[in-house]
Amino acid sequence: MNKCVHCGADCGKHPIEKNGNLFCCNGCQTVFEMLNGSEMQQYYEFEQQPGIRLNEVPHQNKYAYLDNDEVKEKLYDFFDNGIAKVTFYIPTIHCASCIWLLEHLNKLNEGVKYGAVNFVKKTYTVSFDTEQISLRQLVELLVSIHYIPDISLQDIDGKEHGSKQNKSLIYKIGVAGFVFGNVMLYSLPEYFNGEAVDGSFGVFLYYLMYVLTIPLVFYSGSDYLISAFKNLRKGIVNIDLPIAIGILALFAVTSYEVLLGIGPGYSDSLSGFLFFLLLGRWYQSKTYQALAFDRDYKSYFPVAVTRITDEVEESVLLKDIEVGNQLLIRNKELIPADSVLVSGNALIDYSFVTGESVPVIKKKDDFLYAGGIQTGGAIVVKIDKEVEQSHLTQLWNQSEKQAKSKRTLTSIIDRISGRFTIAVIIIAVAGFSYWMLHADFKTALMVLTSVLIVACPCALALSLPFTFGSAMRVLGQKGMYLKNIDVIEKLTTIDTIVFDKTGTLTKPEESSVKFVGDPLTDHELNMVLALAKQSTHPLSAAVAANYSPTEALQTIGFTEIAGRGLFATINQMPIKLGSLEYVSGEAEVVQQENSAVYISINNQLRGYFKVSNQYREGIEEVIAALKSKYDLYLLSGDNDGEKENLLSYFESDKIRFNQKPQDKQNFILQLKEEGRRVLMTGDGLNDSGAFLSSDVALSLADDIYHFSPAGDAILEAKHFSRLHQFVRYAQKSLRIVKQSFIISICYNFIGLAFAISGNLSPVVAAILMPVSSITVVVFTTFSTRWAGKKI
Repeated sequence: MNKCVHCGADCGKHPIEKNGNLFCCNGCQTVFEMLNGSEMQQYYEFEQQPGIRLNEVPHQNKYAYLDNDEVKEKLYDFFDNGIAKVTFYIPTIHCASCIWLLEHLNKLNEGVKYGAVNFVKKTYTVSFDTEQISLRQLVELLVSIHYIPDISLQDIDGKEHGSKQNKSLIYKIGVAGFVFGNVMLYSLPEYFNGEAVDGSFGVFLYYLMYVLTIPLVFYSGSDYLISAFKNLRKGIVNIDLPIAIGILALFAVTSYEVLLGIGPGYSDSLSGFLFFLLLGRWYQSKTYQALAFDRDYKSYFPVAVTRITDEVEESVLLKDIEVGNQLLIRNKELIPADSVLVSGNALIDYSFVTGESVPVIKKKDDFLYAGGIQTGGAIVVKIDKEVEQSHLTQLWNQSEKQAKSKRTLTSIIDRISGRFTIAVIIIAVAGFSYWMLHADFKTALMVLTSVLIVACPCALALSLPFTFGSAMRVLGQKGMYLKNIDVIEKLTTIDTIVFDKTGTLTKPEESSVKFVGDPLTDHELNMVLALAKQSTHPLSAAVAANYSPTEALQTIGFTEIAGRGLFATINQMPIKLGSLEYVSGEAEVVQQENSAVYISINNQLRGYFKVSNQYREGIEEVIAALKSKYDLYLLSGDNDGEKENLLSYFESDKIRFNQKPQDKQNFILQLKEEGRRVLMTGDGLNDSGAFLSSDVALSLADDIYHFSPAGDAILEAKHFSRLHQFVRYAQKSLRIVKQSFIISICYNFIGLAFAISGNLSPVVAAILMPVSSITVVVFTTFSTRWAGKKI
């Protein structure tokens, strides 16, 4: 195989050769020459064939909207005195060479002053002089070297997901950490001496620690207090209630002792408890924040479109288009609003909306739904509805409404926290009552306080976020990203898995082509390819892409009949490609294959190309492993052309073709009515209804940072072969949580036995409490990581 010196792709039988180097396309040749001309050959020293191949060259006006001052103002992180700073998300950053090149971009243009790459988030922060290079020119420079920034309408709107919530949590952790550090410092004399500090200095320290605990409780611990209160009003007992009781009990006893001058209280235990608790919450919330699971249509739609006014093309922002405007839609561009075709040959790919992989042919005055992608030449459409009122937007709005009403599975902690809380309160009150009758108030209060402290559910509360937080991080490192920790528990309860076919089990834009019939000579094959490569139909394109022509041939009288086939004269011989009815000329003939391209050379039928989907690597192992434990179903918007291949994976009565989005959702709902726990896998918006109806929604994505429907998890397509291992790992994580519960419960039983008997002072109980928490944290963290190594 001839490898491209820049990107490493196969150059085919006719590579582009220059100065002894082979290139697969003109784009790779241009970048190679640009880097060498700028003395940046070091780029190739970091990785072998590090380059990214640019499959399509963007239109020269594609980034004209970046000249718009309104757009620039919203994209800039900083702008002053001609110096601008902007951060781009570039999904193609993949190796050390990428980092080196982007951080030395000033060698290609002196206007670039500074560049820094965040490899984990795949972001590129760059400062540049707008007098030397504009924002548009900067983006076009990045595109020219095959590093295309992902700029969406959502970026222009400045929408940030969860940033305020994350900042609030960090502030609360900061306050808790500050209080914890200072309180422990002030408590050192007591720890070393074994008794409280006497005199006015001791009183001063106690009051100082008590004052610090006030913002700790009512600011850092506010989430737990508010959650417990709101749930109690609804008659719900969750893990936040015992935590809130523990916080309030510690604070109440501390207030009592300090304000009445009895003792120091338990400021140290309270601050340590809240600090570790908040740290556990932050740990699991930090897992791959770059992924946006609940993205709206703005994250998928283009920032700007090309509007035609008085036969003049202009780039305008999407929000500025109106009903009646005419837009120019080029090849592979998305239709942003429901429209009517005005001119051009439209071949619309609705796979994003309907799941059907075969593009639909449209003629003049036909209606075009938003979300379709033009796969042929340029077309002109007339806007029929505003973006906010289009079919695609309505699907999103419907999905969001359904998401709010979707039933969630009660956490395992919530299921036991009610009984745990009631038991602790009963034991504490019983102990208090007993010692009031048989001793004095001081002893009774010590027992009451010790029981509440030693049985405080901090270890129980920390076990789940630390276990599942570690599990989320491990899965993320392996290529599966979960929306929250509840997804892990849900994965352990599923008994039915439903697969979508197109883009999930099959590779997008990849097909296997096999010729059936009389063997073709090299010359005959060249004639067929010369005709096939002129068509935009996906089957013809698959045939053309599967073979490399050995010589260029001229076609005369090229004709494409929509839905039937192609015709042209090559070397004075008529060549036909298409359906059997068209190629054979017999109207009543029955086509033998659904996905087939029949050929006729010199009016003689020679056979057909059988085009089959290319299935993902490891599908046999995944299906076999899952079939032994789960009921497997397949739903597809395609026809049944692949049924024969799929029967080797699925049972015949569990395969359904020609499924519309509503059909998929109804099928999931039917399974749910039968009491099934359903995992749904898909890749397009057409699956959103089924996603929201399922217990777990898993989106398979070839590019995890690009658009995906609102779901519970995202799986990188290249790791599909390990899907069964990921599900098994989720089950192991839940077992680790249960094991940590056992450790916590054993600790509580032992501690309660000493506390209720009056042999455990609150100070000792306060020391044991964080020790038990640390033990659980260490156990869960190392256990999940150890289990993750076996994936």
